[in-house]
Amino acid sequence: MFPRAEHSATRDRCTRRGLAAMGGRSAAVSCRMAAALICLAAVAACASSSSSPATSSSSAGASSPAAPASTTAPATAPSSSQSPAVAGPSACPNGSLQVKLGLGQGYAGGTYQVIDFTNTSGTTCTLYGYPGVSLASGPPYTQIGLAAKRTNTAPVKQITLAPGATANAVVQIVDALNFPTTTCSPVKSTNMRVFPPNQTISVYLPYASYGCSKSVQTLFIAAVQAGSGGSS
Repeated sequence: MFPRAEHSATRDRCTRRGLAAMGGRSAAVSCRMAAALICLAAVAACASSSSSPATSSSSAGASSPAAPASTTAPATAPSSSQSPAVAGPSACPNGSLQVKLGLGQGYAGGTYQVIDFTNTSGTTCTLYGYPGVSLASGPPYTQIGLAAKRTNTAPVKQITLAPGATANAVVQIVDALNFPTTTCSPVKSTNMRVFPPNQTISVYLPYASYGCSKSVQTLFIAAVQAGSGGSS
């Protein structure tokens, strides 16, 4: 396994030279040490060359195999099983309501006037929000000043009207004669024009009052509520 002949020759040469130059036992010991070092170097070289392939092979064998591709299907949202919402009554259409003035009550400086809306159709319908209200003169009808401004004096909510049921809204009318003539320019009204909530056809109701033809706010309207406001 090891190169014995080369080691022996080297030892013999060292022995002869050491004995000739130094003589004695110390030269022989030095030669033996030199030979031992040469043998150790040869053993280390052989061990290194023989262990490299094993290391490479071990590394290759220890490599982890690639993970298999995932076959899990992507999650999907469950299909909805909810039932469709049942539609409620629709808004009261044009021509389905009787509009009339209810109870009016005066106060210092103006009047509170009730407007009633009665379902005259054969179908339940709904009202929501505010009617449109203004004063007018005529015929021919001409609007006087500003239309009523919406207020929060009553809650805004949907009102369901069965056939024959009534809802109401209250309009506040500030007396135009309370303002200076130059500021208000008052004009006498003959009618109150009313648009029911969410409708496009108006009704003219006889109503004598005064309105400001200039931009002075004298009308204020509350949201429609359930029930009748009373009769005048």
